[in-house]
Amino acid sequence: METSRSRETIKELFGAFQKGNEEAFDVLFEKSYPVFCAYAQRFVSLQDAEEIVQDIMLWLYTNKKMLVIESSLEGYILKMIYHRSLNRITRQEVKTRVDTLFFESNQSFFYDIDCFQIEELSGKINEAIANLPEKYREAFILHRFKDMSYKEIASKLNVSVKTIDYRIQQALKQLRYDLKDYLPILFFLGILK
Repeated sequence: METSRSRETIKELFGAFQKGNEEAFDVLFEKSYPVFCAYAQRFVSLQDAEEIVQDIMLWLYTNKKMLVIESSLEGYILKMIYHRSLNRITRQEVKTRVDTLFFESNQSFFYDIDCFQIEELSGKINEAIANLPEKYREAFILHRFKDMSYKEIASKLNVSVKTIDYRIQQALKQLRYDLKDYLPILFFLGILK
């Protein structure tokens, strides 16, 4: 059933939200999120598109008082999505180039690793992961070894996506420190990227 609030434009809903109507933002989010994700998906993967749109919606929510849109709010948001998508693509391309250069320059190193070193490294990784604080360890394992997205982990653990991002970043920071002697191979294996 369509409500009168759902017939309002995005700009009208955001204006109502800026004046303190929290419900207006909920309607704005529900109305615009799928459309904005579909637009972002023209440039990036669905997971990246959802993260970009969620970040932008969070930014709108937290900056509601400062934001003054003279023309189209939809156009403003679409432009933000476009630029953030391009930034994401650029970062991924740079990362791929760096990974390729790193692999090529260290190729002989990786071929010289024997089974004993792999076994030793595996033990060190397991030990370092086991020493992480429980919440960091849980988020890290679900993301890196169970291949769950931040959104899926947040839903499973009943916390925000930003909380999961923080926990995983802190886990990576600690693991990089604890495993600093093994960083080249860990980056190659994709464990600490």
